[in-house]
Amino acid sequence: MALIDGTSRLLIDGKLTSGGAGGFATVNPATEEVLGEAANADAADMDRAIDAARRAFDDTDWSTNTELRVRCIRQLRDVLREHVEELRELTIAEVGAPRMLTAGAQLEGPIADLGFAADTAESYEWTQDLGHATPLGIPTRRSVVREAVGVVGAITPWNFPHQINLAKLGPALAAGNTIVLKPAPDTPWVAAVLGELIAEHTDIPPGVVNIVTSTDHTLGAMLAGDPRVDMVSFTGSTATGRSVMADAAATIKKVFLELGGKSAFVVLDDADLAGACSVAGFSVCLHAGQGCAITTRLVVPRARYDEAVAIAAGTMGSIKPGDPTKPGTVCGPVISARQRDRVQSYLDLALAEGGEFACGGGRPADQPAGFFIEPTVIAGLTNDARVAREEIFGPVLTVIAHDGDDDAVRIANDSPYGLSATVYGADADRAARVAARLRAGTVNINGGVWYSADMPFGGYKQSGNGREMGVAGFEEYLEIKAIATAAN
Repeated sequence: MALIDGTSRLLIDGKLTSGGAGGFATVNPATEEVLGEAANADAADMDRAIDAARRAFDDTDWSTNTELRVRCIRQLRDVLREHVEELRELTIAEVGAPRMLTAGAQLEGPIADLGFAADTAESYEWTQDLGHATPLGIPTRRSVVREAVGVVGAITPWNFPHQINLAKLGPALAAGNTIVLKPAPDTPWVAAVLGELIAEHTDIPPGVVNIVTSTDHTLGAMLAGDPRVDMVSFTGSTATGRSVMADAAATIKKVFLELGGKSAFVVLDDADLAGACSVAGFSVCLHAGQGCAITTRLVVPRARYDEAVAIAAGTMGSIKPGDPTKPGTVCGPVISARQRDRVQSYLDLALAEGGEFACGGGRPADQPAGFFIEPTVIAGLTNDARVAREEIFGPVLTVIAHDGDDDAVRIANDSPYGLSATVYGADADRAARVAARLRAGTVNINGGVWYSADMPFGGYKQSGNGREMGVAGFEEYLEIKAIATAAN
């Protein structure tokens, strides 16, 4: 596996090809150095990719040949494992992901999760026999069949690109669909290398997987609106998700959306405050806070508010953003100058809204290059502040006071989002009762881990609809057909 001469190519209809719009630079966010060039697709390229996926679904046995699909997905998993060290270095360079995270959700975890997709397809009950009945007095033999949706358009972001790309590719392919993947232009190489490995090291037929890198965001709208595409699977911001849903409405296609979050970390008054607030601060620093499910609102007992702020600031202030290639780095850069400026604008807003910084608040003085932001604790604001309501996507934690369990639940749920939440409390039953009242798709109690191939992930409210991962995520890519046969 190699990105020859610092360039990448599209994968369309089984062939690796250049982009109709030439190429565009991909940049190392830790150094601001240009890594090389990615193929820049145009509308004609996307049209060819959609057409190839349509023909592969309609004219081949991919959707019905479960044995082939299972074998191909395991081939992809195995070839990714064979090249994991090269992929690790690529991921650190292009994504700015700290090396430590590539052992988990940034690389090795998603590769392993392909095995779950293959295993699920292999063991899945595709046809369910409901037996004989006499509806309306007519003897009938009935069955329920699950089959692939068809052509899937997948649009993915830059923050955890391997995890999100493979969490769509694996289940969609295992379910029998063909796919057109449009990754974020900030991280084109980590997607393009999948195309290279698929084309050269797997038996996946031409047209089944198409990977289209581009700086043209209207190509995503093409996927969502094209009648040849049966489903669009999107992960990204809530604002873009609304556009995807609107574009898809013209053809009433199936839409999966995994969107933003402003998740609450609720600390009850019987919790180990030092332990809870330290965990909250540490988690916000991981990958510079660039995770939709990261808990960025720390909701603590009012009587211990100042203490909680000091603990969180002590943890976050000790974490210095730095070189993601070093094994001990927790907080690397944000993805781009644009994103760094966006985070800084929210920090400026926090001061304008009357907040104060317990630590951080800007760019680190010891990092002259790279898109770095200091881990920052914002204190002195309520849940009404914009920095407490809007997704910042940086290493920023807002600390909010609560007046008991009911008030903590109210604050946690007082958000347009509902992706994730955390509850810490010494009384496990009490913590579980609070967790049960939270309107969020994933909840961790006292440090439990919900990220796993067999666990569904997704949100309530404006955090999206549907689920990714787990059997529920696999079934997102299926249609249900009821068959009734007259029984003589």
